[in-house]
Amino acid sequence: MISRTTTGSTTRTPSTHADCGQAALLGIDIGGTKTSVAVLDADNTILSRATAATPAVEGAGAVVARVLELAAQALAHPAATGVRLSAIGVGTAGVVGPDGRTVAAATDALPGWAGTPLAALLEDALGAPTSLLGDVQAFLAGELAAGAARGTRGAIAVMAGTGIGGAVALDGVVVRGGHGAAGHLGHVPVPQAEGHRCPCGAMGHVEAVASGPAMTARLRRDPTHADVPDLRAVAALAADGDAAARGVLRHGGRALGAALAGVVNTLDPEIVVLAGGVLSSGPWYEQAVRAELAARTLPLLRGTRVVQACLGADAVLLGAAVHAQAVHAQPVFPEAAPRATD
Repeated sequence: MISRTTTGSTTRTPSTHADCGQAALLGIDIGGTKTSVAVLDADNTILSRATAATPAVEGAGAVVARVLELAAQALAHPAATGVRLSAIGVGTAGVVGPDGRTVAAATDALPGWAGTPLAALLEDALGAPTSLLGDVQAFLAGELAAGAARGTRGAIAVMAGTGIGGAVALDGVVVRGGHGAAGHLGHVPVPQAEGHRCPCGAMGHVEAVASGPAMTARLRRDPTHADVPDLRAVAALAADGDAAARGVLRHGGRALGAALAGVVNTLDPEIVVLAGGVLSSGPWYEQAVRAELAARTLPLLRGTRVVQACLGADAVLLGAAVHAQAVHAQPVFPEAAPRATD
């Protein structure tokens, strides 16, 4: 954990933007392997961006320092000359607390990240109000603003890759939940995962059978496929007609479809948005997701649209920025709000 008074790698960065000028937003996407920062104008057009590897193993201070380096690069770009930051939005790996200011929990992909008061640190360094979302929550905010879920008010997003991430929006707003963990679809129990341990430590969660590493591990249990290195190889085998590889992908897809069905039956969304690297493994996974979802949902809800995301990596940057803009349209600090009168 690092505090607002930490010195060295998280010292205040000199402002690289004018106090007056075109209002702009800063969108930040912090992942376990890569961090990106973008400057966006009032129309949510990306003016400039900077990307680099996340120094995860060096700890939270190094990650924050990398964010500030990238922010300085993006703000120094000629296309961003003279902009005035009105808000900063962050989509980060891990769980963000319900206040939208502190990282509440994180996996080993970002050691020491839990407890980081990231919003306060960025406000101190860059001088603009800041709000945080989990990365998949920010992804859904982006797809709501300008992507596959645009124009809808109830949406579910699921990102299937190294893990299974998710997010939920109700009445057009991404839901945080009481602890900041709303939408963590990877930890919904499903019958297909009984007896399998999830990376979170619990048994029976869908991530234990529907993620890329989980499906690769399942295929390796077949003696004739013991040397399969990763999901890319599983997908190549499936494309060549390997029945075992296709079966593993279908099994994972059915598990995810079952998890989604429970959430769809509970929340009645207008749309389900699918994303993540697992979708590139061929049609078998996605077809199984759709079939299982249709088989397990209420008859009234079987027409719920299921679509693939369309913004790619920009969804998190855009969603984080748009969310921060909406949050900080109101007074940033409670003491600055006008007092109510009788």
